[in-house]
Amino acid sequence: MVMLLVCRAKMMKAVNMTYKHGGDDLYQNRLFSYLQKQLKVKINEMKPIRKNVYFIEGENIEFILKGFSSYQRYMNQNDLSEALLKEGFSQTYSFYQLANSPPLFFEKKYYGTIEYLQPSEESFTYSEEKHQKEALDLLARYHTATEKLTETFKDRLSVFKQVDKWVERTSIFLSHLPVVRYYVQKEIINELLYWADWSLKGIRQEGQMFKKGKKVILHGDVAHHNFLRGRNNQLYLIDFDLISLGTPHCDYLQFANRILPNLDWSFEKLSSFDRMAPYLHEKGFIYGLGFPTDIFREWNRAIRDRTYLSNEDKINQLLEITVSQFKARQEFFKELKNQIAGGY
Repeated sequence: MVMLLVCRAKMMKAVNMTYKHGGDDLYQNRLFSYLQKQLKVKINEMKPIRKNVYFIEGENIEFILKGFSSYQRYMNQNDLSEALLKEGFSQTYSFYQLANSPPLFFEKKYYGTIEYLQPSEESFTYSEEKHQKEALDLLARYHTATEKLTETFKDRLSVFKQVDKWVERTSIFLSHLPVVRYYVQKEIINELLYWADWSLKGIRQEGQMFKKGKKVILHGDVAHHNFLRGRNNQLYLIDFDLISLGTPHCDYLQFANRILPNLDWSFEKLSSFDRMAPYLHEKGFIYGLGFPTDIFREWNRAIRDRTYLSNEDKINQLLEITVSQFKARQEFFKELKNQIAGGY
């Protein structure tokens, strides 16, 4: 996500840039002045990408400046990046040590200086099968590398609790039903809640799935924007804000949910992926596929941020995943139930 939003611009004559975000101007200009004093390199340009993330063009170097809410979060990602490279996993970024007195600390944020990966003109997308398979292969290599690192990070990272997360997501969605009902008919909402209940009950019954087997450092956010196609045609895995400890199932459940809309919610197509097929023989994983996590997540976010009130594209996106895809998802859910009833 960080790298995909960056567009290379022509060098500006002025060393600072003009911001047009009201109160943000003062903060960004203060941050710019702080960096000029603290970094070993002279800054020519600083471009905001998103909140607390900037593209920096300095003398003979370009990098990403990223803010972290705590020193521990900063160090976890810094150390994970270094450990991955030592394990031979090179398809991610490195942290640079560019500060005179690291770490950078500015107005309650710890800032890291991160390698800028030159993006390819060909963007990564989940809409193409070859990209889906390539991302799955990269995720598997990441898990292989991090399996060797769990002992190092066991006292620094929390254990991911899939059921707890989904119970909380469901609870928040339920609290938002007065808004959701304005846009979505009750029959669809009732079906979504039934899927969630069926899924959570099944996962609890098969709870050992998340405890047995190899332990890895989960990426935690395998959205398409966290896979970056580099200019060298390499695929990179980026943004480790949600890392935790657990079994690979959690990342693969999330990955499946991300690509299924592009597979027309077909269990058969999902089974065709060699990396995914072994998990589809696990009862708990089948139950997990039934949880409407994307629908709950996107409605919860839109209502929390109030984007549904003024953003027509956001409403259209919500109705697409909730209503337009409903029939296909309903058939997919029936297939999951058939797998549970007849396959085990």
